[in-house]
Order: sequence, then structure tokens, then C-alpha cells
Amino acid sequence: MSKRKILVTSALPYANGPIHLGHVLEAVQTDIWVRFQKLRGVDCVYVCADDAHGTAIMLRAEDEGITPEQLIDRVRSEHKADYDGFLIGFDNYHSTHSPENRQYSESIYTALRANNRINVRTIKQLFDPEKELFLADRFVKGCCPKCRAPDQYGDNCEACGATYSPAELIDPRSTLSGATPVERESEHYFFRLPEFTDMLKAWTRSGSLQPQVANKLSEWLDAGLQEWDISRDAPYFGFEIPDAPGKYFYVWLDAPIGYMASFQNLCDRSDYRFDDYWKPGTDTELYHFIGKDIINFHALFWPAMLSDAGYRTPSAVFAHGFMTVNGKKMSKSRGTFINAGTYLQHLDPEYLRYFLASRLGSGVDDLDLSFAEFSQKVNADLVGKVVNIASRCAGFVVRGFDGQLAEQPSNPALLAECREAADEIGNAFEQREYSKAIRQIMALADKGNQYIAEQQPWVLAKQNPQDPAVQAICTTGINLFRLLMVYLKPVVPAMAAKAEAFLNAGELTWSDSRNLLLSHRINAFSPIMTRVDPASIDALLAASQAEVKQAVSSPEPANSPEPASSPEPVSSPESEASPVSKEPIADEIEFSDFVKVDLRIARIAAAAYVDGADKLLQLTLDLGLGADGQPFQRNVFSGIRSAYKPEELEGRLTVVVANLKPRKMKFGLSEGMVLAAGPGGTDIWLLSPDQGAEPGMRIL
Repeated sequence: MSKRKILVTSALPYANGPIHLGHVLEAVQTDIWVRFQKLRGVDCVYVCADDAHGTAIMLRAEDEGITPEQLIDRVRSEHKADYDGFLIGFDNYHSTHSPENRQYSESIYTALRANNRINVRTIKQLFDPEKELFLADRFVKGCCPKCRAPDQYGDNCEACGATYSPAELIDPRSTLSGATPVERESEHYFFRLPEFTDMLKAWTRSGSLQPQVANKLSEWLDAGLQEWDISRDAPYFGFEIPDAPGKYFYVWLDAPIGYMASFQNLCDRSDYRFDDYWKPGTDTELYHFIGKDIINFHALFWPAMLSDAGYRTPSAVFAHGFMTVNGKKMSKSRGTFINAGTYLQHLDPEYLRYFLASRLGSGVDDLDLSFAEFSQKVNADLVGKVVNIASRCAGFVVRGFDGQLAEQPSNPALLAECREAADEIGNAFEQREYSKAIRQIMALADKGNQYIAEQQPWVLAKQNPQDPAVQAICTTGINLFRLLMVYLKPVVPAMAAKAEAFLNAGELTWSDSRNLLLSHRINAFSPIMTRVDPASIDALLAASQAEVKQAVSSPEPANSPEPASSPEPVSSPESEASPVSKEPIADEIEFSDFVKVDLRIARIAAAAYVDGADKLLQLTLDLGLGADGQPFQRNVFSGIRSAYKPEELEGRLTVVVANLKPRKMKFGLSEGMVLAAGPGGTDIWLLSPDQGAEPGMRIL
């Protein structure tokens, strides 16, 4: 058992809107890492909170006719429900509008002031003459004073990354009223950030940041830091600055302090001790997972404040890129915004968890949620590879051996290879190289499927259901499935729980990769993961577009990676086309259309002439075992009578469109479409029986 003690946070979602898929990306990335640590026995704590202060929240509450406190309480419940839906395992989820956060915000500010790190001076500030209030940074837009990019917010430029004050914007305008702001003088409080330049140059190059991030910060440090305005004028929803009536802490001062507050709230209800994780010189670890757009707050302002107030700096800050969907940026204004709650109404959360894991690395590159790739990944990997191993083997063990696994597996070398991969897969998870871990896991799944296909336990079981060789082969398969689920548990915890119930051996831990289940009774197999339904994706995208059209426009928070236009829905084919054609190639289709077609290898178990049909043969197709472990067959009418006699087809392999909508014909129900090649007539070619394929195998 590891002696590591780790505290992990992810960025605080703003309490002015719902959780969207950009938030989910970050939460899932963090949650996988935390679950991996806990699976290895590490004492790893994950805390978060709602970012609940600022002008935007005050104005929204005013519009709704409620208090800001009522608004943030409601939104916090909604946020937590969405995170729960995506199986995010927070140890504590709190709010920045809390006694703990007020305490630490005031104490840190007091320490900075005592160290002469606070400068008070009068500044000219933009004021909305129509709304009669000073404008917070995010309520002013204009051209960036550095690169002159248009339509930039008043605190930082999304084009060049520069930070500045709203008064520096070129041609500013109020996003609240559209009015041109006027300048008014106001006394403000500043944190003397330039005095920490040397400290930050050392810290940003200490290994605590990704190289790309450290390089970017080096540009800012070399260009010279500016003092940071940490105050806002009333009216403002937040904490009033001690000894400064009418002045409030800027939301970004108390937002990261919310990490400390949430952990303190947990400490008050547990045996954890705050100082063990936040005081200098401790051997505990502290990690922040954030979006790349808020690096300046977490890697400049935050470590400087912490160090000067007597606290430790983070062990590391891990930044990630934004999310796009189907290659396009998420945007409310473009009608391409997907909320977490809307997703959960249509699709399994573990589909997205797995897809994100298959794409996430340790860098800050943006990630595209292509729904075509999304479907293919889930269907091919989780269903077609991992679940397929268990579903193929379980039925034989349960029916032939009363669920009892063999004393020895048939292929200990394959299982040894899978067990020995634990360290390499674990290191990939530790380094946040999730896509690398997934590739390694699926490579093992491929080897397992190949081995079972070669051994053909279904052939042996047909001859003798109690053949010990069947038990040994399936024991190898079940153990391989168990090892794969150990490695996948941080990614798909609900799927792992179903696997644990099936395996009947308690909760899986990382150390279970060291041993095998032998002479052990498993339970009957139940479906663990179902395929992605393309209709559900279409419904999700349609619902998201409808939501955006109905929504009242509002400023989007800074940390909002943004997705996607919907692929055009494609209706299911209504009729079975001829297996051969001399027609020109049809119009091009999108990959998202093609990926909906589920092509499977099938063995022709029986074939017969169809009375009253000159071109058709009736085929009984064997597609291996279904999700329930039982033989899965389909009845298909196919226009290949000119090329084959029924007796020539039995035992031959073919390719079938397995998810074609059944078609009622006058001869009966046709449940698929057989694919073949050739010019037609007597020259129609299927696969021979010895092609190395097996029933149920998916064509990728």
C-alpha cells in the first residue's frame, strides 16, 4: 500500500450557468486520475466547489427576482447532479460563498497586506451610465490593446493571451446595455505581483507545469508582470475587503482559495488535517487540473499569493485544451452548445468517459468530440472487444460447469503477458497519458479475442458441453476479461461494478492484476455495456440546438470550451439492395453515416429455396453468441440463388449488415442483408469457411 497522500482539485465551475461538456472533459480527466490512485491504494482526496461570486451572478439573480444566495444554492445542486451523472467521485463539493472561504480569503489578504504586498491607488474605471454600475472585466468587450483582435473581454485576450485592464481596451462597449462606458475614478487595491518575478521564474521552470505552459509563461515573465487589481466596487456579490467598506474581493482572488475552503470543510467532517496539505515542508502532494485559458491565475497569481501568505505552492498544475464537437467550437451564439444534463438524457455517461480517455494525453491540445469516432470507439472497443470476451466464454462455463472456473487456464502465457502490462499501463495513467493506456489495454483485448477465436470453444462445446478443454479456454477468457476491467475501472467505474457482480469476487483493485481467478464460481452473465444507438446521438444534438434557441443570451464564462454542429440524421434503409451491381458509384456519404452500419461475420448454418421466388434463398445465419451468452441467429432472404445451391452454402462464411431494420416480405421477415462480391449471375462470391474469421466478429 502506497504511503502517498494527495489532494486534487479541478477548476471551479461558475454558478451562473449549467455544466457543459467542456466542464465534463476536465472533471472526467481529473476523476480518472483520482480513481486510478485510489485503485492502487493511494490516499487521494478530490475536492471542488462552485465559483459563486461576481457581478454576473448578482445580475442574474436580479433578473430572476431571487437573492444571489438562492441562485447559487440552486445552481450548486444542479451542478452536483450533473457531475454525479457522469460518475465524478468528489470527496467534497462545496461553494466559494462559504464561511471557510471568507476566513481564508481574509487571512490571506491580511497576510499580504502585512507583508506590504498590497498597493492602494486611484484608477480610472469603466462605468455603464445606463446600468449605473462599474463594469466587471467580463462585461466589457473591445479590441485587444496588444494584438488588436476584436471582440475581446476586458481582462484577457483569447487571441494572444495578453492580460490587461478593461480601460485599456480599444473601442470598449458594455455587454450589459451596449452603451459606451465612461471613465470614473475609483480607489482600488492591487497585489504587487511584479515583486514575485524571480520566484515565479524559478517555480514555473521547476517541473510543476507542462513544458508548453512554462514556455508561454516565460514570455509573460520576460515581458514584465503588472500589478493585479484584486478589488471591485459595490454593488458586487462577494466578500467585502476587511477595513475597506464598499470594496469587494475580485472573484478571481477568492476562487482558487475555494480549493482550500472546500478541503477545510472536509477536514471539519473527517480525520484529515488542513495543515498537512497546505503548509510548506509537508510530504503531501497538491495537484490542480484546469483549462489552458486560466493558466495565468493558477500559475502566476496563485503561487505568488500562497508563498507570501505562508502556504505551500502546488506540486503541479495540469492544463488541458478545449473541446470541440464534430470539428467545430462550442458556442451558444452558434447554437452548438451541449449541456451535461442534456447529454445524460440521451446517452450513457460512460460512453463519453471512455471516448475522452481514448483521446486524452498529458498535453494542452484541443480535443474534438467526433460523434462518428465516438460511436466507433465505444462499439468496437468496449462492446466488440472487452465485453465480447466475457459474453463468449461465460455461457459455456455456466451451462457446462455450473459457473465453476478451471483449476488451471489453457493459456497461462497470455495471462502472464496481460498481468505484466500492469506497470506500463499504470505509468501511463499516472502520467495522464490515458490514450496510451487505452491503446495498451485494447491491444491485450485483441490478443484475447484472437486466442478464443483460434480455440473455438463453441465447436468443442457442441461436441461435449463438459469438455475440460472448454472450461480451461473459457477460464483463460474470463481471467483476461477480469484483468482488462481492473485496468479500465478508473475510466468506466459503473461498467466495472457490473463486471464485479458477474465475477463474484468482490471489488476489483489494482493489486488484483497480480492474481487469477481459478476454481472459482462466477455468476450468470448479464449485459454489461450496450452499443451506441445512432438515433440517440441525433436526438441529443437536436435537443441541444433546441435548448440554445430557447435560452436567454448571457455572457459565457471564461473557462468554456465550446462544441458542435449536428451530423445530418440518416434514416435506416427500408429495403434490401441487390448483392451485386454494375451501377456507377453512388453519391458520397459522410463517415458518420457509414459508421452506423454494423458489419459482422456470419456462418451460414442452413440454406433453403424459397417457394415462389426465383432469385431468393432463405439463409439461417449464425452470428456467434449474443449478450446473454446464447447462440445468436438471424433469418435473411438473399438474392444469390443464381450462384449457389443451398447445400453449397452451409458452413460457408459471409458478411451481414447486422443492424439493418428487419423488413417484412411476403415470404417472411428478413433480419439483415448478406454482402457479396462479383459481376452477378453465377459469379457471386462469399467467404470460404477457412478464412480465419468466426461468427460475430465485427468488420472494422
